[in-house]
Formats: sequence, structure tokens, C-alpha cells
Amino acid sequence: MEKARMINADDVSEMLDVSKSKAYHIIRALNDELKAKGYLVIAGRVSRDYFAEKFYGFSDKEEQES
Repeated sequence: MEKARMINADDVSEMLDVSKSKAYHIIRALNDELKAKGYLVIAGRVSRDYFAEKFYGFSDKEEQES
């Protein structure tokens, strides 16, 4: 099964082992960065690739190619 392109607060909370409240804060900050770059965003969700790039330094696509 293919991973969803967008992740939500439950996903972020689980990946980073933080509270759901903190996960929403992280998503909001990432979405604010994307808005500043001119991208459209969906409240409460963030791109899996952008999240991985910001937190791990690479996207999921790069990891799969390795």
C-alpha cells in the first residue's frame, strides 16, 4: 500500500513522540513556511515529503531510492 502524501497531527505525534497539541503546532509552522513560499496548504495537514525534509534532512522519495 502506498503511503499518503499528506500527514496529520496523529501521524506527526507518533513519528516525533510528541503530544497531539505539539504536533498541530509543528504542522502550523510548516504550513506557514509553505504559505510564505507561495504554496497552497490544508489546515491540519502537511506534505509527508516536506515534513521529512525539514526534520530528517531528506524526503521519503530520496530514502526509497537508496
